[in-house]
Amino acid sequence: MTDRHHLLVHGGTFAAVGDGGDISGVRGGSSPDGLFVRDARHLSRWQLTVDGAVPEALTPVADGDTARCVLVPRGGRQEPPAHTLFREQAVGEGAFVESLKVTSNRPVPTTIRLAVTADADFTDQFELRSDHRTYAKAGATRSRHVLDDGVEFAYQRGEWRSCTTVTAEPAPDGVEETGTGARRLVWTLGLAPHGTAELALRVQARPHGDRPPAAVPRSPAALTKQLIALEGEFVRDVPFPTGWPELAAACSRGLSDLASLQVPATGPDGEELRVPAAGAPWFLTLLGRDALLTSLFALPYRPELAAATLPALAATQATDVGVDSVAQPGKIVHEVRHGELAHFGQVPYGRYYGSVDATPLFLVLLGAYVEQTGDRTLARRLEPHARAAIGWMLDHGGLTSRGYLVYRADQGGLANQNWKDSPGAICSADGTRASGPVMAAGAQGYAYDALRRTAQLARTVWDDEVYAALLEQAAGDLRDRFQRDFWMREHSFPALALDGEGRQLDALASDAGHLLWSGLLDKEYGEVVGRRLVEPDFFSGWGVRTLASGQAAYHPLSYHRGSVWPHDNALITLGLARYGLHDEARTVAHALVDAATATGHRLPEVLAGYGRDTHTEPVPYPHACVRESRSAAAPLALLTAVGGA
Repeated sequence: MTDRHHLLVHGGTFAAVGDGGDISGVRGGSSPDGLFVRDARHLSRWQLTVDGAVPEALTPVADGDTARCVLVPRGGRQEPPAHTLFREQAVGEGAFVESLKVTSNRPVPTTIRLAVTADADFTDQFELRSDHRTYAKAGATRSRHVLDDGVEFAYQRGEWRSCTTVTAEPAPDGVEETGTGARRLVWTLGLAPHGTAELALRVQARPHGDRPPAAVPRSPAALTKQLIALEGEFVRDVPFPTGWPELAAACSRGLSDLASLQVPATGPDGEELRVPAAGAPWFLTLLGRDALLTSLFALPYRPELAAATLPALAATQATDVGVDSVAQPGKIVHEVRHGELAHFGQVPYGRYYGSVDATPLFLVLLGAYVEQTGDRTLARRLEPHARAAIGWMLDHGGLTSRGYLVYRADQGGLANQNWKDSPGAICSADGTRASGPVMAAGAQGYAYDALRRTAQLARTVWDDEVYAALLEQAAGDLRDRFQRDFWMREHSFPALALDGEGRQLDALASDAGHLLWSGLLDKEYGEVVGRRLVEPDFFSGWGVRTLASGQAAYHPLSYHRGSVWPHDNALITLGLARYGLHDEARTVAHALVDAATATGHRLPEVLAGYGRDTHTEPVPYPHACVRESRSAAAPLALLTAVGGA
């Protein structure tokens, strides 16, 4: 990461630490540092000092599930380090554990004063973003309570209560005030000649409204063992391609990341579930679109993700109209948040429904799940939810009144409500932004696929032929309208969107590949589009750009107007294969696998759009999520699309 933060992720908990294992609590930057659980920072400072000084990293923290580093006192060549510190850290559900070993390098007895300064500011994650917003917190109080073996930090605001407990073994000799609210745990350690002393520190976070906390494991090794076992379950029995080791490595890395990105959720009957979080650090929570696409990519290999995601989203499906939350009956949730600001309604994301495409994708996944597994039980159970989702598409979604799924900018939330949700992402080739109601091309493809798949469920599972015929007719009508209204003859390419007046937004964008995935285009149109996507202005050599270069709107470091998204390219590759464009599918797949190989087999959320002809390594996007579920699952989609080719 650009701020030299190293991410440790386990379920709904993540920690971001520096090269030496410290947490500074500095605000701003592309990533926050600290220990985070359920959208709150439960450890905002964690700084090691020896004899009053911060040691330097001899071996800095490297990427991995455990943070390990070697530290020494600062000095010069003429004064070899008096001692060496070996630091190891790991996270579990609501827990952060550190083991610290200090070894003397001197032939005589010595004494050192070791201290760990800790604090918990309980800041909501939305307060740490770079938009510099501030939020009033009337009546909020923080407290600190010294324990026999550590210190407890607590926070209260009305009915909202949360707590962080820091304990150590052996217990500190003292807990000192610092004048800043932090507390300093202090040990005076006597070391024999070349002797060693060890400390174990455990941090337990108890967020508001969370389940009773589990016991914190005694060591980072114990936590790492848990995570390795979980990752092993995800990787086991997946048929990796033997003839393409780089794709096999990307699939393995992706599955391991998916194992660590599972967060708790609840089903319609209160059952406990584990679903894919969108990504860390900013989106370690359930996002409808992200969880659905992740589950679709992984469906042939890990259908249990879909089996959990579908009921979790059914349980949060809107039943009423909500102005602030953009809720409408039948709509599938876009984002679920558990933090303080969402609880008090200061941000709209507790349950936020600002997505035009999560609802059709819910139906696509349900139909695909039945087709893939043959298990009809879930489709029977979720029949009311599926019918409500169809009802939303036809009614509030706009299919009946406007002929297309439509969204409007939400002043309190997202300006764009398709997958390209940054403010200027839906635009004309010259960069002019869409105004008024927007009909995004990709969402229409999802709607078409949703109607067709749900018609199949109605016919084969729900025994409702009349409903099936109605949905098939609606799908056929949508396909005819789309090719009439969106197709730009002068470009032989579909428009990115239509505005409220029905005018085409003529940017040449990667969303056209999603239309191949959903099967919305006639074969002749689909083949033209597929071949166009691998021409040099679209194809960077690392993947297909979100916007073709050469247009005024293009920028290689824009979030959605010229960057390369792995999940976007996974959908494109699946679409190319669907239309029989297997050479083009292999071209995109090999580019993406090469990008993964260059980044330790892990695909980030997004890459810059710079071309491979001038940049022999993929250029990172500066604010990308390091671990993102859609990107982690993208190699599985490539495997489905092209096999081991």
